[in-house]
Order: sequence, then structure tokens, then C-alpha cells
Amino acid sequence: MVSDNFSFLEKKIKSLEERLQQSEQEREQLQSQLQTLGDRARRQSHQLARLDRYIEEFLKYQLIECESTLTGHTNSVSQVAIAPDGQTLASSSYDKTVKIWGLHTRSERHTLSGHSKSVSCLAIAPDSQTIATGSDDKTIKIWNLQTGELLHTLSGHSDYLRDLIYGEIGDNSISIPILISASDDTTIKFWNWQTGEILRTLTGHDDYVHSLALSPDGRILASGSADNTIKLWDLQKGEAIGTFTGHSNSIYSLVFTPDGQILVSASLDKTIKLWHLETGTNTQTLIGHSDFINDIAISPDGRTIASASSDNTIKLWNLKTGQEICHLTGHANTVYSVVFSPDGCRLMSSSGDRTVKIWRWLVEEQ
Repeated sequence: MVSDNFSFLEKKIKSLEERLQQSEQEREQLQSQLQTLGDRARRQSHQLARLDRYIEEFLKYQLIECESTLTGHTNSVSQVAIAPDGQTLASSSYDKTVKIWGLHTRSERHTLSGHSKSVSCLAIAPDSQTIATGSDDKTIKIWNLQTGELLHTLSGHSDYLRDLIYGEIGDNSISIPILISASDDTTIKFWNWQTGEILRTLTGHDDYVHSLALSPDGRILASGSADNTIKLWDLQKGEAIGTFTGHSNSIYSLVFTPDGQILVSASLDKTIKLWHLETGTNTQTLIGHSDFINDIAISPDGRTIASASSDNTIKLWNLKTGQEICHLTGHANTVYSVVFSPDGCRLMSSSGDRTVKIWRWLVEEQ
């Protein structure tokens, strides 16, 4: 009798153990299924979020209108720039003049006359008080942006001016505001624009220097040349610290991303290249224009590249993916220049059709 009871208990225990083992397996299977479902839900959530961003981007950039066309120049408009305060627009032209416009009124404030040949480039000071203009007459002129008064004329280059940018050199105790110029004489010059003194001349390119860009922290200067190279310079020391090669034609435009990690270049080889600054690696090459790329700009949020081309179009690109978002048509000739407004809500362009166009997104960013 006792033996039978033990046998019965052993069977019961064995049955319970089997059931517990089965329950444990079922629990593990259920846990695994829940984990899979959770992973799938997270992936779908990320995909939906990414899809939302794509839809937002698609809507924003597919719904762009030419809000205004500014006329008044009698020859090609070589460059357009906007003051950091977002109030003033400036355009330079082969008609030897620079026009100053009210961005919001769309009205001409001043016409700056004084150069004897085409005005090829311009730059507005960070304080929005002065504007520098460079010309095929080999001079740079400094003007009061508000009044249009000519303040200084800088001479020293032996060939056409191609690009200008404001910067600063010095340490924390003494900081000197400077103007940096690029020229067809193959040099880059640093100017004390208030005195007209040439502080430094950088040599190293073997052909025309077409483009300049300054890193957001103001420490690195990039230059692009008709020798098909990009050079990096220590701004304070004036020393070359790197050379990027990869373009097969002149580099006409350079711009740093807002975080300073990527340098973007545009070339007459019809491509845009993205370079990782620390490694010098060409991380992406954007192809789509059918003619020379004359200028590029990056939106203030660092998400979008705008490119201006001799194919008469402007293209917008997703900087992260390298994909073309859309293209803008409306200019009847070469598009020479593009620039974003400081708030990123508008894009300005200048062209060989003698106009400046202001483009506006119809879908506001959230």
C-alpha cells in the first residue's frame, strides 16, 4: 500500500515537473514573441517617424514659389548675399554696380557705383554695417551698407577678384577684424580692411583661386582653385594644413556645415562633393546637374544643400542622404549664386538673366 502511494506520488511529481517544464518553455516562447513584436513595433515606429520626415520634406520642397523677382541690373548678376540681420539683400553685377535691396520691401535702397569693371563678388560684415565688393578691376571696395558711402579702396591683387569673406585673427585679448580675398593671381590675401594694410598673403595654389569658406569656429579657412584642389589653412598661423583632391575641374564654391564637421564643394565638373574634415575622406558625391555648378549654400539647420548651375536650374539636396529633393526652374540663363535667409524660410538666387529671385516655402516648418 505504501509502495503504491509512493509510486502515485512519483508519477504526480513527474507530471508536475513536466507541466512546469512545458510552462517554462511556453513562457520563454511567449517572451520571445513579445520581444519580436516589440522590436518590430520599434522598427515600424522608426520607419513611420522617418516616413513623416520624408513627407514633411517632400511637402516643404515640392511647394516652393518664386515670391519676387528683383530687376534693375543691366547685365548678369554675379552674386547675391544677405545681411546677417536678415533685413538687407545685396547683388553684384557685370554692369559694374552693386545694388542694395530691402529684403522685406523688395525695393532698391542704393546703387553702389565706383568699380571700373565687372563686380564679381561681395561679402557683408557680420555686424551688417559694411559690405566689401571685389572686381575685375583688381580692387576691393568697402562701403557703408546702410548709407552706400564708399569707405575704402584696397589695392594689392594683380588679377581679377573671385571671392571675399570676413573673419578675425588674433587671440582673446587682441582680435583684428579682417577681410580675406581670393584672386586669379593664385593668391589669398588677409586685409585689415579699416586701414587697407595687407596682413598676410597665402600662396600654394597653382592656378586661379575661385572660392573661400571659413569654418563656424573661425579657425580653418578653405580655398578652392582652378588647379582642381581644395586647401585647408590654419587661419591664425596662415599655414596650409591639408589638401583635398578628387574634383576634375575648377572648384567654384565651398561651404562648411553648421557643425563644422563637413566641407561641401561644388565644381565645374558638374558634381558636389562632401568631405569629412578630420579624415579628408570624400564621403559623398552628388550628381544631377547637366552643366557647371557655380555656387552652393547650406540651410541654417544643416539639412539641405542648394546648388546653382549653368543649366539654368537650382537643385535642393538632402545633405544626409545625398538625394536630390527637387529642382527649381524660372531663371532664363545661368544661375550664378544662391543663399539662404538666416531663418531658413527663403532662398535667394542670381542669374545671367539679370535678375535676383526670392523663393519661399509654402509649407512652414513645424
